[in-house]
Amino acid sequence: MQRREFITLLGGAATWPLPARAQQAGNLPRIGFLGPSTPSATGPLVAAFVQRLRELGWRDGQTVVIEYRWAEGRADRISEIAAVFAQRKVDMIVTHGNVAVAAAKRATSDIPIVFATANDPLGEGLVASLARPGGNVTGLSLQQTDTAEKRLALLREVVPGLRQLAIMANPNNSGSVQEMRDIEAAARTLGFEVATVEIRRAEDIAPAFGDIKGGADALYVSGDALLNTLLTSQ
Repeated sequence: MQRREFITLLGGAATWPLPARAQQAGNLPRIGFLGPSTPSATGPLVAAFVQRLRELGWRDGQTVVIEYRWAEGRADRISEIAAVFAQRKVDMIVTHGNVAVAAAKRATSDIPIVFATANDPLGEGLVASLARPGGNVTGLSLQQTDTAEKRLALLREVVPGLRQLAIMANPNNSGSVQEMRDIEAAARTLGFEVATVEIRRAEDIAPAFGDIKGGADALYVSGDALLNTLLTSQ
């Protein structure tokens, strides 16, 4: 293609009437991306998601439309976003974490829901079984119990004098609580002294670090959208 033809083509694409652009986008499959945290906290996950879509031939704005919504760690906002996606009848909802997956499942029983990770999705009632999830929900199971002791063993290599471990978790997130329990059990097996710290809202962060300071050799943070949002904003 000659340079003049190429520029003409770009110019024509850039001057399409807005209704034509809207009509084209309206005909594309739509993915609702429910981000429980923030773009900065979830950046690597989003990048991997977009990259894999491209490898499979799906490009945002060309072959698919991705609608991003961010809940900033707020459970009520997560439920609101899930409800909006259900009302808009997107073709698929993509999310991660037990709270977001549960909210999406409550919002719709028809739209496919794909989660990047969820802690014990079978035990949490998110799927019927790991081999055959059933319903409209599927994704990757995060088996924390199997690796809790190994992760703490690695932590002890990084902190050789580790004796006192603080564990931070959001008690409103069942997955985070289960992870906290697994880590607590593994820590006691390894002979650590354990203190648990609960974070329910942003105002709990500063007092929590005040309590931990000087009283723990290391801090383990259970996976949770609220905690990810708060810690990455510090």
